[in-house]
Amino acid sequence: MESNRQPTFPFTAIVGQSQMKKALILNAINPTIGGVLIRGNKGTAKSTAVRALSMLLPELDLIDGCEYHCAPNSPQAICGYCTDSLSKNSVAKPVQIVQLPVGATEDRLVGSLNIEEAIKTGNRSFEPGLLATANKGILYIDEVNLLNDHLVDVLLDAAAMGRNYVEREGISVSHESQFILIGTMNPEEGDLRPQLLDRFGLAVEVTNEVETDSRVEVVKRRINFEDSPDHFVNSWGKEEAQERDRIAKSRTLLPNVKVPEDMLYLISDICAGFEVDGLRGDIVMYKTAITIAAYEGRTEVTEEDVKESAIMALLHRQRRQPFQEPSLDQDKLDEIINQENSGQDNSRESSSPSGEQESSSDEPDPSDSNGDDSSSDAEDHDENSSFDSERGDKDEIFEIGNIPKIQQLEIRSEDQKQRSTFGRRAETNSSSQAGYYVSSRVPQGKLTDLALDATLRAAAPFQKDRKGTESLAVVIQSNDLREKVRFTQTGTLIIFVVDASGSMGAQRRMVEVKGAVMALLLDAYQRRDTVCMITFRKESAELILPPTNSVDLAKMKLNTMPTGGRTPLTSGLMKTMEIIEREKTKDVNALPLIVVLSDGKSNVGLNNSEMNRDEELHRVCNEFKFKGLRSIVIDTETGYVKLGKAKDLATHIGGTYITLEEFATQNLVNAINQNR
Repeated sequence: MESNRQPTFPFTAIVGQSQMKKALILNAINPTIGGVLIRGNKGTAKSTAVRALSMLLPELDLIDGCEYHCAPNSPQAICGYCTDSLSKNSVAKPVQIVQLPVGATEDRLVGSLNIEEAIKTGNRSFEPGLLATANKGILYIDEVNLLNDHLVDVLLDAAAMGRNYVEREGISVSHESQFILIGTMNPEEGDLRPQLLDRFGLAVEVTNEVETDSRVEVVKRRINFEDSPDHFVNSWGKEEAQERDRIAKSRTLLPNVKVPEDMLYLISDICAGFEVDGLRGDIVMYKTAITIAAYEGRTEVTEEDVKESAIMALLHRQRRQPFQEPSLDQDKLDEIINQENSGQDNSRESSSPSGEQESSSDEPDPSDSNGDDSSSDAEDHDENSSFDSERGDKDEIFEIGNIPKIQQLEIRSEDQKQRSTFGRRAETNSSSQAGYYVSSRVPQGKLTDLALDATLRAAAPFQKDRKGTESLAVVIQSNDLREKVRFTQTGTLIIFVVDASGSMGAQRRMVEVKGAVMALLLDAYQRRDTVCMITFRKESAELILPPTNSVDLAKMKLNTMPTGGRTPLTSGLMKTMEIIEREKTKDVNALPLIVVLSDGKSNVGLNNSEMNRDEELHRVCNEFKFKGLRSIVIDTETGYVKLGKAKDLATHIGGTYITLEEFATQNLVNAINQNR
């Protein structure tokens, strides 16, 4: 190893986290597994383990100075540096870790045209990106769930094919890009789309150490490392050398590992039993099982190898509802294995033996929703019939009711403002070098994203006259310059403003309201929106969930949200404007969407006053309308006699009005579209 490298915390010194370490080692032995996604809260040694892994891998024999990490005597066709002379010196280099920043552009990732070379000589020269730098190394993406979906697609394609294909700006090139892909994420900050989750070979969940002895040991080792890094690393030298030697031997043994026919059938039975879509799960389990066997020094896969591979390969692949935590049912796994061993599943062409009885395991349990029979509804009505709907001080916590199915809301960005936030709700101009290159334009201000193809086209008609005084291949002047126009998809800040006063407890209206909020949260989950939740009850409004990308947290807050007390509607609207103003200081071009769920009644003003409350409410509503805030008012009022307060509220704030009964129909989508 190079002596000038900074000391790295030893891999074998990491306390606990055995499954995470095992998944990383398996990918180091067999990179064709497809990488590993590490999910866990902060402080669980995710980044430490990734950096330490590189120290266990054998050094690479590479051509010195090659940007593509070509091996001696086998340069890539694109690499002019190596093909110019095959006698270039080769050197032993440690495995490199390339970290992909969350804000990286597509050009930075895949590579782009060398602008300087093109202007000076007229030649189209490719400038390699991070995928070239990561070749034969480790590509590490911290907070991969915050990365633009388009970039995740690109790098996962490269990881699966082992090559990076670039078609852009008149360039068509490809180069080797074989790397160990490692992504880490904190689930509280939002999840990856299922399509992207499936592209990672393995996935593991890591948690903080809960036992006192383990926590103490973590602290001791970390402090010792910080006090004397070199001494600490040397003290773990024997363990590191043993693990390094074991990985090297496993790599040598891997091609000789065989999978018996019955184990291959067991792999397919397990994937069918867990209703895994596609065949990627079967293939990854196969590769993982043979790698486990090689790591254990065996040349034949056993049942335990298959079981262990299933735990890591299927955790993120089985079907699950949004907000459902990923987990693998160990009892179900054991049942499938036992049935295979006992010979109960004799037909290989039929579905998994547990398929029928487990097929509805991912469906919502009717008992978890408002699925009570009519008698229980009557009891609930009797229990609440004497409830003071306007001034009740009794706090109650209602369950989440039936979740209606709604069509996804399409919110268009009608302005020409450039935005940098990512999502899947609205298409907008991109303010950064991220996004799709769709056209070019004359620079507006300082040029930061040159459209070279458009610039050359603009300069081409004048080359005959300009070359009389210049010796350059292409003469470009300032008025020829063009910048790229990029489009990207941006998310929406959805602010839920929920009436949690006592009136919502009458006839258990809050149960249905929570179901409506959950339907919108599901939509936000799929569109990568930021969500925020405000409730108003008793004397004031409360921000119970600050803006976050984790809709799982929103569900938790919704589950435990109490109901009871008076109705300070004005305070709820004031708090909403306060949050919007605060968020606009972070992003002036934010796209907020306000969803108010209320019957529109207000019986207490600001500062806990009943005087002038209507005047205060009208003033706040006028401010909403003046600022053009996009809003939806979902009327929660029920019964034959309705006061229509919520409809008046929607009119005064300039929002869309819809009743709770209409919520699950196409009327919601039509109303949003008409209110653009």
